[in-house]
Amino acid sequence: MLKFVKNHMESITGIEIYPMISLLIFFIFFVILFYWVFTAKKEYISTVSNLPLDNQNDTIS
Repeated sequence: MLKFVKNHMESITGIEIYPMISLLIFFIFFVILFYWVFTAKKEYISTVSNLPLDNQNDTIS
């Protein structure tokens, strides 16, 4: 099965660019995420981390 897919993919012209594009998108996404994690304000992280535990705004019906 893999041999069939590999032979079929090799017959498509210009297909070799797609793995490079996907790797580049993957790398850029994680670099941006890494940057955001280290530059995020500590107050925001604390607020967001306590959100699931905050029951003061919940109304019981």
